[in-house]
Amino acid sequence: MKKLALSDEILLSVEKPSRYIGQEYNSYNKEFNEYPVRVAFCFPDVYDIATANLGMQIIYEQFNRRPDAMCDRVYSPWIDLDRIMREKQIPLFAVESQRPVRDFDFLLITLQYEMCYTNVLQVLDLSGIPLHSEERTEEDPIVIGGGACAYNPEPIAAFFDVLYIGESETRYDEMVEVYKKAKQDGLSRTEILKQLANLEGLYVPRFYDVTYREDGTIASFSGIVPDVPEKIRRQAADMRDDTLPYPMKPIVPFTRGMMDRATLEVMRGCIRGCRFCQAGMIYRPTRNRSLDFLKKAAVSMLESSGYEEINLSSLATSDYSDFAELTEFLIPYCNAHKINVGIPSLRIDAFSLDVMDKIQDVKKSSLTFAPEAGSQRLRNVINKGLTEEEILSGAAEAFKGGWRRVKLYFMLGQPFETDEDVKDIAVLSDKIARVYYETVPKEKRQGRVEITPSTSFFVPKPFTPFQWAKMDRPEEFLRKAHLLKDTLKEQLNQKSISYRYHDEVQTELEGLFARGDRRVSAAIEAAYRKGCIFDAWSEYMKPELWKEALAENGISLDFYNYRERSVDEILPWSFIDVGVHPSFMKQEWENAKNGVVTPNCRENCSKCGAARYPGGVCYENQM
Repeated sequence: MKKLALSDEILLSVEKPSRYIGQEYNSYNKEFNEYPVRVAFCFPDVYDIATANLGMQIIYEQFNRRPDAMCDRVYSPWIDLDRIMREKQIPLFAVESQRPVRDFDFLLITLQYEMCYTNVLQVLDLSGIPLHSEERTEEDPIVIGGGACAYNPEPIAAFFDVLYIGESETRYDEMVEVYKKAKQDGLSRTEILKQLANLEGLYVPRFYDVTYREDGTIASFSGIVPDVPEKIRRQAADMRDDTLPYPMKPIVPFTRGMMDRATLEVMRGCIRGCRFCQAGMIYRPTRNRSLDFLKKAAVSMLESSGYEEINLSSLATSDYSDFAELTEFLIPYCNAHKINVGIPSLRIDAFSLDVMDKIQDVKKSSLTFAPEAGSQRLRNVINKGLTEEEILSGAAEAFKGGWRRVKLYFMLGQPFETDEDVKDIAVLSDKIARVYYETVPKEKRQGRVEITPSTSFFVPKPFTPFQWAKMDRPEEFLRKAHLLKDTLKEQLNQKSISYRYHDEVQTELEGLFARGDRRVSAAIEAAYRKGCIFDAWSEYMKPELWKEALAENGISLDFYNYRERSVDEILPWSFIDVGVHPSFMKQEWENAKNGVVTPNCRENCSKCGAARYPGGVCYENQM
């Protein structure tokens, strides 16, 4: 039994001490000193959230299955322990080995959500690692960031030695080999970083410089040391390879996490091409895992973990090519073992509803639709690929099947939105309620239908056709939310409709971080120094401190959020090549302006550029 980094006294004084002790079922427990390469992998949020992240478990498995490496996990200490560690000067530690993070060769930090950026600084600070890459010494681990937010790394570039652009399965093994050889050759930290910079997909910010024009836009982005690549090319795994690392024996947390279940990733990417969706662009092309692999993985994960639920994970699960065959295998297996099957991201059609009806112990409490917009005009603008007829017919099928609660997801503030589009959210919600009363005979109703529309506020993201769009200001978001609320009161079935909307302050910062440049990092650091952490948690969000930090560092939200960009402007992420041609993005931006719908990838190839990656939907009809 390893000596714990925290005393019993401390553990007994904090909420959920099991977050910090490691030794969970199915975790690796490699001896720290027996391996030449030691990796600490961090999810910069509380343990309960982090344990649900599949990417973290994939990378954990990828490093630990190597005979020459060990990988340990790190999480952001919750507010109570954060305070104690600062008071008592206890360094942040990894949970399996209980060793200080600074002892490791690499610190990998996954960047899943922009509002975790101050938590990245919390992790570095508590670990005793200088916040800025240029200030680190030979005694510090190499700090690497990856994940969805790394596709615009510039607002946090100062804090990372390396940013990995792409999917982990493709380059990390090669990185380990380069590092081992460099250490054997006695190379310095800077020399090692130069070697890593020449691995495709790895970006070392300190080797590049940015200049700006008088109007604040970027004038140039270029390398300042010899031989670094001009473009950083995204890495994408070939999902046909069943030997890729996957957590066949997932870690079972001691404390209940956000998702207490096994996660089965059926595919990556999405064929739909929604113009607001970053994931649908940066994970192109759609790549299926093999049916045989998924069957084996499902059984292995369930038998090794004791989980009572398995969740099929993807951006659009019902678009998986072998979806029918997979559910035909899973449903009888899971029914026999009293295991629930979770299938989010379904298009609500007769087949999908039939599948859900067969799932063991399915509770017909609610179904979720994501129309994203109330009017057909705006759904065409965003390329949702969903008609009102399909929405209403799907609702009718659901009500016939016994469901009477429906959640509806919309966005407010999308490009080219009008007040009529906002009002149409209320109208569509009412139409769905009417379908219930028209479809279900009075004697078969089990109470009033419950329709819950909720709205988030639109944030333009890099590498989407809307990356050039301006955001609504917070007061405009709220005006639209109140307009929608008032319009709902005018509907026939208003008593059956309950409306919720997202926080506008967090949305404003998310927009800044999503499209910011290197100048934003000073404000992030200033906010952290003032006490901002766990900004994704509304109860810990400190808007006034953020306003001070932005003002003190000359960060104008008018510049970063509230202006439409020219398609010819050099964007902070323009040096990254995600495989989707800029010309395709520009054409989609024009299509959005004109309300032109682009067919999905299985209906017609739009020549977006993603065909260069192997094993995707681009080749399905050629095999």
